Order: sequence, then structure tokens, then C-alpha cells
Amino acid sequence: MQHRGFRLLGALLIGLMLLSACGTSKPSANTPSAAAAGEQQLIIFHAGSLTVPIKKLTEAFAQQHPGVTFETEASGSRAAARKISELGREADVMLSADYTVIDTLLIPDFASWNVRFARNTMVIVYTDHSKYADEITPDNWYDVLTRDGVVYGHSDPNADPCGYRTLLVWQLAEKYYQVPGLSRQLSDHCPPENVRPKAVELLALLESGDMDYAFEYQSVAVQHGLKFIPLPDEINLSQVAQADFYKQAQVEINGSEPGTTVTKHGAPIVYGVTIPKNAPHPALAESFVAFLLGPDGQAIMQAAGQPPLVPPVANDKNALPASLQPLVK
Repeated sequence: MQHRGFRLLGALLIGLMLLSACGTSKPSANTPSAAAAGEQQLIIFHAGSLTVPIKKLTEAFAQQHPGVTFETEASGSRAAARKISELGREADVMLSADYTVIDTLLIPDFASWNVRFARNTMVIVYTDHSKYADEITPDNWYDVLTRDGVVYGHSDPNADPCGYRTLLVWQLAEKYYQVPGLSRQLSDHCPPENVRPKAVELLALLESGDMDYAFEYQSVAVQHGLKFIPLPDEINLSQVAQADFYKQAQVEINGSEPGTTVTKHGAPIVYGVTIPKNAPHPALAESFVAFLLGPDGQAIMQAAGQPPLVPPVANDKNALPASLQPLVK
């Protein structure tokens, strides 16, 4: 009996050591302590441009659902999708700045449905300290950007939709302003060191004065109180009525498999949301998505400068959980 007691004590000590070694892992709502406290944790992967509204959405949702905590992770939308599809990461909700990222990288293997819920607009952000800030206009921005000494940047097209949308804007600008070679000229004046994994990372460079201008979403400019140059509807990727003109532009980006590419055509900016198949808390995720798609969530998105689609749109309404089907068309 004494030896058995020693063995039990040894096993207990080993167990405590293992728990201590795992102390840096991400918290889980399924742990005994969380369950005892009546808490649930919602894991949300989202586009960097959704950082501000996600904070407000989670705060408002928590007021209606006491005991819910959140683990939110911002990145480029394509990077967020690959965390699920390639790295096997668990997420309860995934929100993309381009709804087609969900269609191409997650459906059908890692998600079953996709709801389009918000819009946005491409702009050029800057500060009072940007070179030629007192001269730049919606008519001469491309002349200003390509002057010697002017530094501008964008996000990585292979990781972030804002990155490939920037390249689409450059192509459309060449057509709209009828300036042959403009897209190539803009590309040549934007070296690789001016490209960041996600668009919101450019803001620090603007504020420090290391960058003069950046191609961003209008919502990001509004949320961070930045000045911005509005672009014509024919090139800002915001208008459904301009969809045919947008289609003229296209860029090649990395595909879902190594060594492959996919073609992205110009199209109006539309955000998408889904619940991955590996969601650890699918019922809670449904409640959060319902909140996002409902009046309260739509009001938060509108206030954040990202106009909601009213009603939200799903390609296959029947693929959605029953609780979400009445909220979409």
C-alpha cells in the first residue's frame, strides 16, 4: 500500500509538471476552471481592417452574454484562412475582407457556407507630415506619389486582399486616367520594403514619418482619424454599378497549393463571414454571427465606416445553420 501511495504521488507530481509546461498554451473554454466559472471562449480570426469593429462587436456581445470571453486574432484574410486550412488551427468564426477568400480557401473542406455582410472603399491615407500633403488631390495623386523621395506602400497581395486590391486600383487608374504604363510606374516606385503583411501595419510607418502615403480601406482611415484621398468610383472598388469596369483589371496571386496561382479580377469590395467546421464552440459562434448580421451588429459596422449589406447575402441559404437562415437572403 505504501508503494502504491508513492506511485500515486509520483503520478500526481508528473501531472502537475505537465500542466505547468502547458501554461503558455492558449486558454480554452473547455478547461474545468472555465466550465466551473461558467465561462465560454469564442475564438475569432479576422481581417486586420476589422480590428476596430471586432472590438466593439465583442464588447457589445459580451454585455448580452455574460461569461463569454474572446480570443481575437487579426491578420491578412488569406493568412487567416490558411491558419485553418494549412495549420489546422481552431477558430469559431472567420471574417474576411474579401468573401471570395472563404469560397476559394475554406469551402468545402473547412467550411460549408459564406455570408457577405459589409462593404468598403479603397483610398490613399496620409498625414500632415506627408510630402506634398498640401498639393495632393484626387486628380493628381499618381503624379505626387511617383515624385522623387515620396514613399508609399501597400499590404502583401498574397496575404491580404487590400494588397491585391491596390494592384487592381493601379491598373484601373491607368485605364481611367488614360495614362499608358501608369500601373507599372506605380509598381516600380513601390519597392518590396514598402510592402507589409497586412494593411493596418502601414499605419505605424505613416505616423512615424517613415512612409508618406499608403493604400488602405476608407474604414481604416475613418477609425484612426487619418486624412485620405478619395478615389473615383471607377477605380475605388466600391460600386456595384462599376463592376463591369472593375473586371478589366486582374492580378495573379499564390494559390492554395504551393507553386500554384489564382487570378483575382477587379470586383466591388465585399466582406464575408463563416463558422469553420472545426469550430470548438459552434452554438456560441452562431449566436455571435447572428448578432453581427442583426440590427445591433449592422449599426456597429456602419459607425465604423464599413457599411453593412442589408440584408446580408448567402449563395446557398440552405447551407447555413437554421438560426441564421432568416437573417439572410
